[in-house]
Amino acid sequence: MKINVGNLDRVLRIVAGLVLIALAATGTVGWWGWLGVVPLATGLFRSCPAYSLLGTNTCPVKK
Repeated sequence: MKINVGNLDRVLRIVAGLVLIALAATGTVGWWGWLGVVPLATGLFRSCPAYSLLGTNTCPVKK
């Protein structure tokens, strides 16, 4: 997997994923809260398939 998720993007994805999962687990939101697994996984693995398809990369360029 190619790394294409930068540090800020990674932190935001992990936090958003954890919040959605916590809200779903407590019953505050419906089943769709479990979709928080997607941003959590992309943040942990630092790779986003949608970014690959769109040619986007939020990682800083290494010289």
